[in-house]
Amino acid sequence: MLTLLTSMYLVVRAVSQQAEPIRVVVTGAAGQIAYSLLYGIAKGDVFGKDQPLILVLLDIPPMYPVMEGVVMELQDCALPLLREVIASDKVEEAFKDIDVAILVGSMPRKEGMERKDLLKANVAIFKSQGSALDKFAKKTVKVLVVGNPANTNCLIASKSAPSIPKENFSCLTRLDHNRASSQVAMRCGVSSNSVKNVIIWGNHSSTQYPDVHHAKVNVGGAEKAAYDAVKNDAWLRGDFISTVQQRGAAVIKARKLSSAMSAAKAICDHMHDIWFGTKEGEFISMGVYAGGNSYGIPEDLIYSFPVQIKNKTWKVVDGLPINDFSRAKMDATAAELVEERDTALNFLSQ
Repeated sequence: MLTLLTSMYLVVRAVSQQAEPIRVVVTGAAGQIAYSLLYGIAKGDVFGKDQPLILVLLDIPPMYPVMEGVVMELQDCALPLLREVIASDKVEEAFKDIDVAILVGSMPRKEGMERKDLLKANVAIFKSQGSALDKFAKKTVKVLVVGNPANTNCLIASKSAPSIPKENFSCLTRLDHNRASSQVAMRCGVSSNSVKNVIIWGNHSSTQYPDVHHAKVNVGGAEKAAYDAVKNDAWLRGDFISTVQQRGAAVIKARKLSSAMSAAKAICDHMHDIWFGTKEGEFISMGVYAGGNSYGIPEDLIYSFPVQIKNKTWKVVDGLPINDFSRAKMDATAAELVEERDTALNFLSQ
């Protein structure tokens, strides 16, 4: 009898202690990145195997029927953590009381479109979404911008949501980080988890700077500096950098579609690290607000830095020595971001 009562108590206690569902919105939810992403979120890869959640899918009205199909598929997965799936084409409905916003949807660059036209279209989108976050989301919401140009879109969303801390906004450079780690791992003949502390500096564009001067590679049980492990400085300063910078274009050329599976994996990695923190002694790359940085980067930018995360709060890794080669590349990508920002802010004020 005592054993039965104890078992009943433990069951009741476990039920009572079960976490409240968190609300996660994914924009561009009818697109191919979201299609690869949503299952990983719903089965617990991102927020934990004991964290129930409500998924809110947002896309433009013409894509609503596609979203309905995605909702049906998520329901048919019979995932125990997924409490509810909601499809919407209204930001005020989708962003209400959310804990996490993953902003995947953006205006893609079309043939013949100039960069300033792309920026203008996306300023309108992310101004609207930032305003909706400001008005309807929790003030603790964590916002990840994926849609390109991701850094500047993130800055516009943040500026349009003044009541939400700037530190709650980040943009995705984890895909570039993962690409860089993978390239080094393949070159050294080791698994990707044997490489740590690569850095993506700057913009999620072809000016980004993949930097392995501070990276470590575990080769045969011994940890070595990346330059010592690779033993090919010319490759690390040449083809390695251009391969990572141009990887997205290479995928499009091969697939006739942009990166989806790898982008979804990077989003999961990024949000998991925000939620659970980075490993001791390791850092990852994120586009974050540059205010107060120690690397001489203009402050009113979203710029990719090496960061460490604890208690859902990121901190830029300070004090890394920067050589002249790195300095020039960090400044070049910052200059592109300043130009993007100034063009976008001009549109924002119109």
